[in-house]
Amino acid sequence: MNNLQLEKILNDKLSPQLIKDYSPNGLQVEGQSEVKKIVTGVTASQALIDKAIELGADTLLVHHGYFWKGEPEPIRGMKGKRIRSLIKHDINLIGYHLPLDIHPELGNNAELARLLDIEVEGGLEGHAQSVAMYGRLKQPVTGAELAKRIDTVLSRAPLHIAPENADKLIETIGWCTGGGQDYIELAAQNSLDAFISGEISERTTYSAREQDIHYFAAGHHATERYGIKALGEWLTEQHGLDVTFIDIDNPV
Repeated sequence: MNNLQLEKILNDKLSPQLIKDYSPNGLQVEGQSEVKKIVTGVTASQALIDKAIELGADTLLVHHGYFWKGEPEPIRGMKGKRIRSLIKHDINLIGYHLPLDIHPELGNNAELARLLDIEVEGGLEGHAQSVAMYGRLKQPVTGAELAKRIDTVLSRAPLHIAPENADKLIETIGWCTGGGQDYIELAAQNSLDAFISGEISERTTYSAREQDIHYFAAGHHATERYGIKALGEWLTEQHGLDVTFIDIDNPV
């Protein structure tokens, strides 16, 4: 398959033109035109690039790519080494950020809901491109029980901030993978019982305690493994491509 054809297939599936993002979506660094071997991963770190080189990949497909708004523009230091490695080995870098977070079938939010057995009800922001979602558990659980479920599913113990009534059962729940901790405010305004995101800020603790809502920080990397993995599996199933998912350890 041609690399530009692959980009078109991904654009058609993820519709990046529908959402304003913090980085370019699609082909970010152009490598060889013929795509035979794809490696997927969360972030285009040097470790993931090295693994792609080791496996003889011609394409690296990630959730966190390059050229973020506000980052230094010179291609030097760590950034220069990464890009030189890609160019030297003629590897395409393709990245999809928010379009992969919100995709209703393959997205990070959709995959987290599937893994935690949450019934999706809609976007927390009230529109189809909402970065945060809400829904409900099939059966109410305690905060401790949900923390254990998250730990089991994601292989990472979450940080659980409980409301004053720590025994308050959880049925309705909001979530946003990655750095979506401030959506806890919308979750509280909508009287949800709990909110999950990847990262936590100092202020999030007080928001949870004072607004009577359970909060779980489940890890930015841990909550965003599954969208890019699902996207690679879809490419294999629907287009017969050779795709390997590589999980580079990240405790954050």
